[in-house]
Amino acid sequence: MAVIKFRDSTKVSVLGQIKTAIDAGGAAGKLRIYSGSIPAAPSDAASGTLLAELTLSFPCAPTASGSPIKLTFSAITQDSTADATGTAGYARILASDGTAIFDCDVTVTGAGGVLQLNTTSIVIGGPVLVTAFELSVP
Repeated sequence: MAVIKFRDSTKVSVLGQIKTAIDAGGAAGKLRIYSGSIPAAPSDAASGTLLAELTLSFPCAPTASGSPIKLTFSAITQDSTADATGTAGYARILASDGTAIFDCDVTVTGAGGVLQLNTTSIVIGGPVLVTAFELSVP
């Protein structure tokens, strides 16, 4: 098993680059939630059904900090009317110009996913609420 550990300053830098990429379009980025499995890379077409789209804050987050070092996203506007019914499988984060920055797992609150929702069972027309969204670097 490979192991890698970074200095805290490197972690802040890496997470800062992700934040900069999301905010690069000069407006709020988007968080899209899909059913199904995460594609091999964010540059690949999204798979599954688009269940919901939420708007990130602009800027999307303050500077990464804490112990361990984390990028904790600022308030995310709730999607009050989900686009489709299904089980959340993954999320895709996009800059305001539509460039996919990264994909991540989705779980219910407390289950340890990068993105946590009040429920992963999404119903068309219903609300979708993010309860936690954090990135960290080992």
